[in-house]
Amino acid sequence: QVQLVESGGGLVQAGGSLRLSCAASGSIFRIDTMGWYRQAPGKQRELVAVISNGGSTNYADSVKGRFTISRDNAKNAVYLQMNSLKPDDTGVYYCNLDSRGGGYWGQGTQVTVSS
Repeated sequence: QVQLVESGGGLVQAGGSLRLSCAASGSIFRIDTMGWYRQAPGKQRELVAVISNGGSTNYADSVKGRFTISRDNAKNAVYLQMNSLKPDDTGVYYCNLDSRGGGYWGQGTQVTVSS
């Protein structure tokens, strides 16, 4: 059974920074992409950033230049460095992993940005 455990969320003022971490454990067969999604109250879950096993990245337009995704393949971990945070970045952030054995989600971590 695969588990994804996120950490690093919290409350921060606008303009501040947070770093999210996600570690995967269990029987994982050939991880492809890892990424972060978020869901704001009353809105659908949306892509924030993804990274391939080769290091290629893709970001939502709203976070380009402010967020940086990275991964450590040896640790089956993915990170999201979030700078210049805005109130619109508030939401529950979910870690996602796509592998040859299927896709998996973390339980989510709350990020709240106050104005």
